[in-house]
Amino acid sequence: MTVARAPGSGRIRIIGGNLRNSRLDVPDLPGLRPTPERVRETLFNWLAPTIQGARCLDLCAGTGALGIEALSRGAASVQFVERDARVAQALRQNLERLKVAAASVAVVDAQAFLNGPPQPMDMVFLDPPFALDLWSTLAQQLEQGGWLTNAATVYVECPQGSFPSLPPTWQLHKQSRAGDVCFALYRR
Repeated sequence: MTVARAPGSGRIRIIGGNLRNSRLDVPDLPGLRPTPERVRETLFNWLAPTIQGARCLDLCAGTGALGIEALSRGAASVQFVERDARVAQALRQNLERLKVAAASVAVVDAQAFLNGPPQPMDMVFLDPPFALDLWSTLAQQLEQGGWLTNAATVYVECPQGSFPSLPPTWQLHKQSRAGDVCFALYRR
């Protein structure tokens, strides 16, 4: 999720892979900010060498654009986590319409999900609602809870000028900005 979309737009596009140009329906709900195409394009160019066969976690999934883009580009599976039942239902409908089978949607708060039994992931998309300021909390849960493989990659998206406290085992690999958003890729 990132940057407010144009009023009434209601759809975003998958930009690469086997689902390229597929449209995702986006519910018109406050705080829902799909990651823009330009940011996703940069991110998935960075991830190109490692996305094939990756087990991914799209935490605070929102529209699921990041996870669906990962599946489109060869990820083995994506676990989506979204606390809002309406947003999760729209995500499920998009997955069904696109005939995406290697995905599951958990309708639960991200912190509660991470308190459950861990499933080590190769890649995590960490983009919580900006107003909740959950980056540091979720990052610590991911690191300490057994959710990351030894060589996991974590994508972090936050407001410009925000500096979340991340685990010392996460090393900055690449970063950029777009508008009021800063986004970065970390390697464990």
